[in-house]
Amino acid sequence: MVVHTTGGTMRHTRLMALITCIALVAMLALSNVAVAQTKGMIGINVLLKTDVTKSILADLGTHGTVRDVIAEIKAVTIQAKASELAVIQALPYVAAANPDTERKTGPVSTTAVTDFSGGINTWDLDAINVTDFGVGRTIGYDGTGVYVAVLDTGLVNNWPYYFPTERIATQYAKCFGGGGGEAGFVSEQPNKWGQDQNSHGTHVTSTILGYNMGTRLVNGVAPMAKIIPVKVLNQNGSGWSSVVARGIEYVGELKAGPLANYPVVINMSLGGPSLDAMEKAAIDYAIEQGVIIVASAGNEGTAGMGYPGAYAPVISVAASGWIGEWTTAGWWRTLNVPDPTNIADYYITDFSSRAIDTEQDLDVAAPGSWCVGPYQVNGQISYYYLGGTSMASPHVAGIVALMAQKYPSLTAPQAETFLEASAIPLPAGSRTIYNPDGSSETISWLDDATGAGLATADAALAATP
Repeated sequence: MVVHTTGGTMRHTRLMALITCIALVAMLALSNVAVAQTKGMIGINVLLKTDVTKSILADLGTHGTVRDVIAEIKAVTIQAKASELAVIQALPYVAAANPDTERKTGPVSTTAVTDFSGGINTWDLDAINVTDFGVGRTIGYDGTGVYVAVLDTGLVNNWPYYFPTERIATQYAKCFGGGGGEAGFVSEQPNKWGQDQNSHGTHVTSTILGYNMGTRLVNGVAPMAKIIPVKVLNQNGSGWSSVVARGIEYVGELKAGPLANYPVVINMSLGGPSLDAMEKAAIDYAIEQGVIIVASAGNEGTAGMGYPGAYAPVISVAASGWIGEWTTAGWWRTLNVPDPTNIADYYITDFSSRAIDTEQDLDVAAPGSWCVGPYQVNGQISYYYLGGTSMASPHVAGIVALMAQKYPSLTAPQAETFLEASAIPLPAGSRTIYNPDGSSETISWLDDATGAGLATADAALAATP
C-alpha cells in the first residue's frame, strides 16, 4: 500500500473500515497538507549551485533559520516566512528552492486475518514466480549478499518475533525526524527505528524477507537479503521530503563507505504530489554511488503518480491484482496461481496511480491488492491483508535484490532496463473481481496504468547477465 501520495479523493470501492484505528490511519493518509505552516513559517528546501559555505549559510540565515545541511548534495533546509520563498529562489547561489513537502503512507484497504489454519498465503509470490504453490521456492536466488534499505516507518518493537534477527542490519538502522515548518531541525533519533507503532514498515519488510507466523514460516521475495530499516516517517505514517532526502543520502553514504562491496537497494513505499529539489538531488547522489531505488507509484488512480516514484531514475511500481481473490471465501489465498503466467488472470487496481503526463514515468506492475503480512493493532500480534502500491513496491525491490545477487555490479539504469524488457505486457482492459463481502465488480484500466507490464522474478533474472 503505498503511500498516500497526494490526498484529496481516492477511488477504491473496496475500502473497509474494520477497526477504528485502521480507519484513522487511512484518513491520515488521505489528508492533503502539502506544506507545514506554523505562525506563517514554512520549511524551505534549498539546492545550491555551489558547495555549502559559511558565508552562504550566514546569508540564508538573514532570510530564516537554518535547520539542516546536507553538504554531499549541496542542500540546506531553512525555516522562514512563506513570503521569503521567492526571495530565496532569486538568490544568485541558489539552483532551486521549494517548500518542504509532505510524504505519506497508509493502507488503502485492510482486512484482518483471524485464522491461518487454512494455509499460508503465497499468492503474491506465486504471481511473480518466486514460489509455486505446493512446491515452494522455484528460483535459485534468495538475495544473499544484498542489502535492502526500507525507508518507511521503521519496525515495530517486537520485530524479532516476525523476522530472524540476523536478517535485520541493526548496525546500519537509522531514524530521522523533524522537517516541515513546524518541526524544525531534521535530526537523527537513535533507536526509534525499532519503536514504530504504525506497522506499515513492518508489513513492507515482510514482503521482502518473509515472516514468522507462529510455528509457520512464510516465504519472501528475497529472504536472505539484509534489511536496513531507515525510519523517515512518523507514527502516523507521514513525514517531510527533507527527512526522506536525509534518509536517501544516508544510504548513499553507506554504499560509498562500509557497503561499497555489496549491492544496495532502496525501497520507498511513500510519496507526495510533487518532486522536491533536495529529494531529487539525494536520489541522484545515491544512484551515483551505485544504489538502486524502487518506489511506489501512488494510490491516486487517474489523478496521477506521486513522487519520488514518478521521477524517471526511480523504478516505479503500480499495483496489480489476481482474479482469484476472494473466490473461495477466506481461503482463496491457498489457491494455486496458474502457470505459466496468463495475463488474463491479472488486473490493475483502481487506486493505482496512472502516468497522466510525460513528466511521470511508470515502469512496471506487481502484486499490490490484498497482500498478507504482519500489521499490529494496539500492539497485538496480528496479520492483515493490505492493498496499495506500498505493497507492490517491495515485491519489485525484492526482485531487484535477486537480480543484484546474480549480477553484483548491477546499476540502476540496467535494473530498470532488464525489468521493463522482461515484464509481461498487460494491455488496457477490464476484469470482474470479487470483494471480501462476496460482491463482485468490474475493474477497468488504460495503458497509462501498467508501465511495461507485470514484473516476474524468473523473467527478470533471465534478462540479467
